[in-house]
Amino acid sequence: MTDSATATTAGSTPPPPRLPGLVPAPVDLPGRVAGLRAEVRSFVADELAAGAWTPREDTWLSGWDERFSTELGKRGWLGMTVPTEYGGHGRGALERYVVTEELLAAGAPVAAHWVADRQIGPSLLRFGTEEQRQAFLPGIARGEIYFGIGMSEPDSGSDLASVRSRADRVDGGWELTGTKVWTSGAHHAHAFFALVRTSPKDDTDRHAGLSQLIVELDRPGITIRPIPLLTGAHHFNEVVFDKVFVPDTRVLGEIGQGWHQVTSELAFERSGPERYLSTFPLLVALLREISAQDLDAGRRRDLGGLVARYWTLRRLSLSIAGALEAGEAPELSAAVVKDLGTRFENEVIDAARLLWSVPPDPRAEAGYARLLADAVLHAPGFTLRGGTNEILRGIVARGLGLR
Repeated sequence: MTDSATATTAGSTPPPPRLPGLVPAPVDLPGRVAGLRAEVRSFVADELAAGAWTPREDTWLSGWDERFSTELGKRGWLGMTVPTEYGGHGRGALERYVVTEELLAAGAPVAAHWVADRQIGPSLLRFGTEEQRQAFLPGIARGEIYFGIGMSEPDSGSDLASVRSRADRVDGGWELTGTKVWTSGAHHAHAFFALVRTSPKDDTDRHAGLSQLIVELDRPGITIRPIPLLTGAHHFNEVVFDKVFVPDTRVLGEIGQGWHQVTSELAFERSGPERYLSTFPLLVALLREISAQDLDAGRRRDLGGLVARYWTLRRLSLSIAGALEAGEAPELSAAVVKDLGTRFENEVIDAARLLWSVPPDPRAEAGYARLLADAVLHAPGFTLRGGTNEILRGIVARGLGLR
């Protein structure tokens, strides 16, 4: 008997090749998370009713609010996947996904705890020492310890193999010299993970000789300079190291294994709902504005296409959360989510500008015009953070053996 799903007849077009390992198995949220989702929505509604914050776009980068992070910590919504012996709550990645999704959809100010909760915690659990876990994880779970990421450099950008910041061996530790850029929140953060070169570059293996250090940002020799946005807002920073001493106790994982560790970490950074929900409050506001309009077939099709792409991205991102919960590190799938999600976020902005004639107004305090202004101003950074789209496509192609 012929398998009708794979058979072809003469002259017919063969089915596209399967790409094993690129997309994890579909995952459905377990029924137990419904109550958790309702709790988060109720909390968000109370915060909004109290005027505690105003919904904005891209709040996982720009919405720094330490009070809000502390409130989440009190409710057990930070450090959710961290074991209880380290101050966490021992819950699953899918439960964390639901909390994250609700907060981002509401445009809540989550930037203060974001990096620490999203990727520092899991990396410490995977590669950190017992002392490092005890030193940082309880504070992360309480929403009281904030981290940045020290990967990009002035002349390397998304090409992390070209990192030039170096750490030289000294008595009791390492002496760090170099510069990191685009470090979100470094002017507030307590520490960050720095990817640095600990041995000379090997032309036969560009990723060899890289290591990760936990650098506490109040150490002597560190200078943090703002990189302001066009709006004057300050989220990004340049961090300069001038012979900064980092003790051996702050080496993350193994010396020389930095590339392996970073790629594992990027599975957390690139796959979450933030990669397609940065402009979600704008999409919701757009739908509300035009819901009473008599839209022609073309506009209805355009809106339907946006919603369909959003749902597809959500299913893919959710499947990666399921893989992470199972202990996997789906780096290729995460790169796909980041690439497609970045493009989707910009498509939302384009649709908002075309389908509704209200101009963006950065002077507005709230509302549709303010959300659109935020989205337009932040959009250029969407394709940069977490790796440019070109770099991500190269990662996927190499992982699939296509180049």
